[in-house]
Amino acid sequence: MHDLSRPTVLLRLDGLAVTAVAMLLYRELGIAWWIFAVAFLAPDVVLLAYLAGPRVGAMLYNVVHTYLWGAGLFGLGLLSAQASLMAVGLIWVTHVAVDRLLGLGLKYPEGFRPTHLQRV
Repeated sequence: MHDLSRPTVLLRLDGLAVTAVAMLLYRELGIAWWIFAVAFLAPDVVLLAYLAGPRVGAMLYNVVHTYLWGAGLFGLGLLSAQASLMAVGLIWVTHVAVDRLLGLGLKYPEGFRPTHLQRV
């Protein structure tokens, strides 16, 4: 049994819960799953920023790998009744949630490996 007093365990469970909810909502939109599969890794394009150094890479990675943008796009799509915006938002949220589930957290400027999940 996992020790639930450890923040990393709870953060991974959060990732699992958000992944499940986002995928259920995506299913309700009725948009093809191949679109989900193709777009799922799109936020990781920002990893190329590490070519400019760990500080720049960490900053851009962190900006992209938050729930803020995906939730914002989903909300904008919901308000404007645009399923495509809701879908993009849900795919983005799912990407971030799966990262958290796998233990891939926000980065520190010292390099790619140290993340907020190890320091919590």
